[in-house]
Amino acid sequence: MVLSTPAREPQQERSRTTRRRLLEASVACIGELGWSGTTVAVVAQRAGVSRGAAQHHFRTREDLVTAAVEYLGEVQLTQLRERVDELPPGESRIEAVVDMLLNLYTGPMFRAALHLWVAASTDDALRAALVPLEARVGREAHRVALELLGVSEDQRGVREMVQATLDLARGLGLANLLSDDSRRRERIIHQWAGVLDSTLPEPGSAEPGDATRKISGAAR
Repeated sequence: MVLSTPAREPQQERSRTTRRRLLEASVACIGELGWSGTTVAVVAQRAGVSRGAAQHHFRTREDLVTAAVEYLGEVQLTQLRERVDELPPGESRIEAVVDMLLNLYTGPMFRAALHLWVAASTDDALRAALVPLEARVGREAHRVALELLGVSEDQRGVREMVQATLDLARGLGLANLLSDDSRRRERIIHQWAGVLDSTLPEPGSAEPGDATRKISGAAR
């Protein structure tokens, strides 16, 4: 057992590397070629591995694409968590968090996800694979947003405001697909940060009615 371990570990590492290359190539192919143009053979060629090696990891295109969506979500959330230490303290933290969240759905990864959403609207098999996965990724994104903002869903109104932030981020991601929308997004980030600052309870506040009172006060 002791002698066989060193030989087994590099093989496992090579397998992980191959799998990651396939997932990265899958995301890139979907973003550039769409669902119809993304096949296991095309992805394998882009990843620089044989088709047999690709099918060893992912038996079908649906298996590959589903894993790629999960990988895409994990990468995005990891990037958010890695930037937590960069967040400023105090009042400016909310705008920094909003900036992170509203820029989450831009770039090639969001483009790939959009191709899949459109394809899944008319492909029953793809939709069946993607819907539960997207729900899980969405829940995790919501949880991370709560952590970054330092609030809890136990506080009234928080869930809806955080979800509105993520929905706004997706909408801005769509607007950015055809042209660079960064200047307009900067203004929206600043404005939405002000909305959240006036409606969300203070971080660490446990009073369920705080958010409602702040919303009522802002409305007056």
